[in-house]
Amino acid sequence: MAKINLLPWREELRKQKKQEFLNALALGVLVAIMVLAVIHGYFEGLQTHQESRNKLLEGEISLLDKKITDIKDIEEKKSKLLAKIDLLQKLQESRPEIVHLFDDIPKVTPDGVFLTKFTQTAADLAFEGKSQSNARVSAMMRNIEASQWMNTPTLTIIKIPDKDSQDQLSDFALRAKQGKKPPENPNGDKNAPTAKKRGQR
Repeated sequence: MAKINLLPWREELRKQKKQEFLNALALGVLVAIMVLAVIHGYFEGLQTHQESRNKLLEGEISLLDKKITDIKDIEEKKSKLLAKIDLLQKLQESRPEIVHLFDDIPKVTPDGVFLTKFTQTAADLAFEGKSQSNARVSAMMRNIEASQWMNTPTLTIIKIPDKDSQDQLSDFALRAKQGKKPPENPNGDKNAPTAKKRGQR
């Protein structure tokens, strides 16, 4: 006698397909989670690697900053040392100029001119004194202009005494510059114009 299956086969088939779909969906979700985990791990590794590189770069930058600071300190010390050396050289070079200057002041001061004050500030020279006449002050200015160790005389004050005053000397003040001039005659001719001027007082 033939057996008749009365179970709802369609319902069983539907359940079987649903179970297969759920299994496939779970498998897909699991695969997606694994892929996301791998991607997340990869990016975490990249981030960790980049952070380690950043730390290394920060350490190198700190070392470079320290070296730059050291270099600036060395440059500053070098500049100060060079400035001191330059000052010493200038002082060494100016020593004979000062000697020549003080030797030349009496030579440029003509008879009838009496210096009461002399000051020097760097290369600026200031003369104050009394003179028997304006012509003698002019002669002193010409002598300064002709000097090898002074130049650029400028009269700042000249005060003529009153007729009623017992002191008949004029007060004057003039300025000049210290500095060695190049010789006007490179051949060393004794009859050079400078030598003639120096003899006129």
